[in-house]
Amino acid sequence: MHTPTAHAVSAARRGPAADERAARPSDPAPDADPAFTEPDLRIPAGRTGIARFLLVLLPSLAAAAVLVAMTAQGGIAASFAVSGQSFKLSADRLEGTGFSQYVGVATTADGDHAAAVAVIDEARLSDLCQSVLVDTPVGEVTLLVRAGRDGQPVTARNLVIDMRQLSGDAHFTDMEIGRDAGTLSLGADATAPIGGFSQSGGTVRITGLRQHAYAVNAGTLKLNGLRLGIEPGDRECF
Repeated sequence: MHTPTAHAVSAARRGPAADERAARPSDPAPDADPAFTEPDLRIPAGRTGIARFLLVLLPSLAAAAVLVAMTAQGGIAASFAVSGQSFKLSADRLEGTGFSQYVGVATTADGDHAAAVAVIDEARLSDLCQSVLVDTPVGEVTLLVRAGRDGQPVTARNLVIDMRQLSGDAHFTDMEIGRDAGTLSLGADATAPIGGFSQSGGTVRITGLRQHAYAVNAGTLKLNGLRLGIEPGDRECF
């Protein structure tokens, strides 16, 4: 006795009308434009290296711009880090409350580096500039981020900076130098070693701030007047 296959049973249940519909070509989408043609994405001869670089770079920059824009609107927490190299950050003026500083370790792609870790509960930075020099297939370029001009400073909460160098004119209040780092009140993004050296202050003000940093993290970072761009060559903040 012949037993129908599962395919034959499925076809019988569908009936001839279903088979007829399956045989017809798919109808065009309701909003399809009959005059539309697919763009030619072929790369011209002699421009392969540059074109491929741009095809990779531009989407990355777009994603970075969206991330920074969302951060500027206070929508997400921010975390900036340059893997394997430091970047530069400057500001005409930094004012903060709840300042702590201790020695920690910054972990990057090329290993661990001793870093001076600064933690500020609330910070305001005027005329902020952040830059990093990057080697690309088309030469050196500088990624620049500027914000906090025209009397609208950058604001940050739970700011943590892993740095290797800082300069400027500083003023502190309620300063404690030589405090046990393990007794500092720090946020979730910072952990100081018990018994380690630290210093802390009620307030901090630095004018002419210049620093080389491995990473900057903030619970909230609002970048008023944000401008992000790529400049050819070495166009760093200082």
